[in-house]
Amino acid sequence: LPANAIAQEYTESHLAAARDTIEAIDATDQFDNILMNAATQTKSELIPNNPDMEEKISAMVDDRALALASRRAALENEVARVYAKLFTEEELRAIADFYQSEPGKKLLAQGPTATRDMTSVDPAALAARFGDRRRCAASATVSTAVRMTAATAAGAPA
Repeated sequence: LPANAIAQEYTESHLAAARDTIEAIDATDQFDNILMNAATQTKSELIPNNPDMEEKISAMVDDRALALASRRAALENEVARVYAKLFTEEELRAIADFYQSEPGKKLLAQGPTATRDMTSVDPAALAARFGDRRRCAASATVSTAVRMTAATAAGAPA
């Protein structure tokens, strides 16, 4: 077996720290609606083509979704292993502690708004603003060089 195929073993406390972290940052919340959305989409694709089988299709899709939902704990454990692989137990505890604090909770809540607001800034306005600063800095550098050259040519200290 290749080295990366061998499962990495982690202590229970390391995995517990990883689970605390993924809970604190809501890392697996994105999976909560996947089954429901997939079931709804599957029904919406199958039922119009087989309207006489609507009850059977709904029951079958719902049963399968419920069977998969019972595997949520296994998913949480796999995600915990991913985090345990990437972070030490101490790092995971620090991450969880921060995101369980009020500033951490606020960052989780307000982070998407900050990202949205950052991406709505007009790039041309930023370029003009920072471009002007670079031109000012370049002008100051040229101006200083000219003064130093003139002073040196005149024999005065720069």
